[in-house]
Amino acid sequence: MAEHPKLGIIAGNGRFPFLVLEAARAQGYDVVVAAIKEETSPEIESRGATVHWLSLGELSRLIETFQREGVTRAVMAGQVKHKQIFSAIRPDWRLAKLLLSLGTRNTDSLLGAIAKVLTDEGITLESSTSLLEPLLATPGVLTKRHPSEQEKKNIKYGRGVGRHLAQFDIGQTVLIAENACVAIEAMEGTDATIERAGQLMSSLESDASTLSRSLTVVKIAKPNQDMRFDVPVIGLKTIEVMHRAGATCLAIDAGKCLLLDGQEAIVAAANVWAITIVAG
Repeated sequence: MAEHPKLGIIAGNGRFPFLVLEAARAQGYDVVVAAIKEETSPEIESRGATVHWLSLGELSRLIETFQREGVTRAVMAGQVKHKQIFSAIRPDWRLAKLLLSLGTRNTDSLLGAIAKVLTDEGITLESSTSLLEPLLATPGVLTKRHPSEQEKKNIKYGRGVGRHLAQFDIGQTVLIAENACVAIEAMEGTDATIERAGQLMSSLESDASTLSRSLTVVKIAKPNQDMRFDVPVIGLKTIEVMHRAGATCLAIDAGKCLLLDGQEAIVAAANVWAITIVAG
């Protein structure tokens, strides 16, 4: 009897690794998880896969683990906090050498270099969304409420700003109010950026500013988005954070943004708070 195909999962934080693991097992894969001690939930051990725990920076051990397990195909699933990558990481000799060779210290250059090292060692890194096609945002207005004229202007402006900044791998999210850029994502992540924008807007005295308090969140893919890693992700928590921050509109890229809790659940939550979601 033929063996099930093996798939390695390099698991970061959040629900993403669990969704990929469940989808892979449903499709008949024998899954080997490389779980990052600083990021991955211990619950991953209860999902019926072989789990090996590694620290951030143990690139040689990752390669050795997959090779020992006979893994030749792998995916990255789940975020590793940007500040972890560039501050808390303790690189082994292989990763230290790779870091020294980087011209730019950003996430894309680092992960791209790791992908090349894996390939050189016989491990092909594949798209993290290949198993999760049903969770990719479909095009159009997804919610009951359509964007207002001002929100449409915010989206257009925000996409222009976002696509320009994305060339530099700064972040994937910008927040706009009345065609003014309120906040730009850097290393803190989408939800923290939305919270910061909400705090900025609430600190403005209504009689001292003509800005509307209503925020539009624009989350875009990079111009040449590598779907193997750092894929734009939206979850129910993002919608909740938007509501608390006074954000009324979310614009995402169709086919390039994962709706981790499922489109139906996320749209239902947005409808409760009259938040409009546009995938273009």
